[in-house]
Amino acid sequence: MTVLDLQQYLDFAYIAAVVLFILSLRFLSSPASARWGVLAGEIGAALAVGATLFNPEVVQYRWILITLIVGAGIGVPLGLVHMTAVPQRTALSHAFGALSAAIIGIAEYYVGTAPVTRFQMGEIALEVIIGSLTFTGSVIAAGKLQELLPQRPIVYPGQNIVSLSVLAGALGLAIALVVNPAHAILFPVMVVVALIFGVLLVTPIGGADMPTVISLLNSYAGFSAALLGFVLNSKVLVVAGALDGSSGFVLSVIMCKAMNRSFTNVMFGAFGQVQASAAGAKEERVVRSATPEEAAAILLAANKVVIVPGYGMAVAQAQHKVRELYDALTKKGIEVRFAIHPVAGRMPGHMNVLLAEADIPYDRLIEMDEINGDFPQTDVALIIGANDVTNPAARTDQSSPIFGMPILDVDKAHTVMVIKRGMSPGFAGIDNPLYYLDRTLMLFGDAKQFVGGIVRELSGGH
Repeated sequence: MTVLDLQQYLDFAYIAAVVLFILSLRFLSSPASARWGVLAGEIGAALAVGATLFNPEVVQYRWILITLIVGAGIGVPLGLVHMTAVPQRTALSHAFGALSAAIIGIAEYYVGTAPVTRFQMGEIALEVIIGSLTFTGSVIAAGKLQELLPQRPIVYPGQNIVSLSVLAGALGLAIALVVNPAHAILFPVMVVVALIFGVLLVTPIGGADMPTVISLLNSYAGFSAALLGFVLNSKVLVVAGALDGSSGFVLSVIMCKAMNRSFTNVMFGAFGQVQASAAGAKEERVVRSATPEEAAAILLAANKVVIVPGYGMAVAQAQHKVRELYDALTKKGIEVRFAIHPVAGRMPGHMNVLLAEADIPYDRLIEMDEINGDFPQTDVALIIGANDVTNPAARTDQSSPIFGMPILDVDKAHTVMVIKRGMSPGFAGIDNPLYYLDRTLMLFGDAKQFVGGIVRELSGGH
């Protein structure tokens, strides 16, 4: 086989990989075809990696083997985390992807075989800046999601000015390097400034906005990889990175729309500032609670039940008990559906993933816009930890930090039952007036244990 023949085979493999990446995104758009989407993406990635290893320009495999071993050593444990830890694992995946892009860009600048032109310097600078800020931003996001860092927004006067000044500093250094690529002393300064900006970018953002942040960081990591493709002259990397970045960007736009927020509000808004005044006005109010026996009796008397999953279900790993509850109720002829808010949980699609793990039928998962009109005809809305996405203050309280955010209209159901450990606020840090309505019953306790108790009562066992 001649070098020309080999190159043609490699080009064909790259084209096939790109087609598979596009098909993967298409299949991932529906829960019913998501497994095919994952398979198509895996085959595409394997094709791209295999073709690269056969590239005649690759003459030294030792470092590739070492990095594969190191990557597997990190990736295998990350793949074994519980489903509830998927959001923080996803954030770490973005961090490692962005870090690798930034490191390769740095290596291209310092040890590239040819002098860096101004155009190449522009590509490298942008790639390194985006990769660096995505790395530190993703690490901060993972720390917040793992509760190693405060989940509340950390804000201070002049925060936006400081953040934008740091970003402007990184871009200014990049421009200086483009003008004079040989001015090597500016390069590490630019990298450090970009790393600092990543921290400033995510620190002011609270848990309520974290799903959108995860989506945005995914977008940044994709665009960083696309820029890396330009630096390395790798067409498949350009296309794969562009697909990743653009899909993450579109998803971020959808998420912001679902939360009635703009990108500026999400990335630089002080989500927690208003809540302090709101908390100060809180009054002592009475809530009504119920036992698993009482909850089971109410559910048995219902014809239509809507379960609203949230992070409370995820953290208690209650999805399998919820499946048992679904089975017990449907066997008794009760219609059970699941209401899915676009930002429920801590990452896009978090609830869909957890319910799919428990083999809940896909056609029982109903999106917010589709199910909201059915709540007035719903006998029981059973909420499992979904705090902020069911808060009526988003419709009625203009002083609330979540005012304007579309919510699930569970307060219009005949009876509302909320499984919750206590009366602590959700990620947004604000009280939920839903809990004080006359038709609301609070089911205090761990979601897994409480749902298990209801299932036992429905089954007639003790």
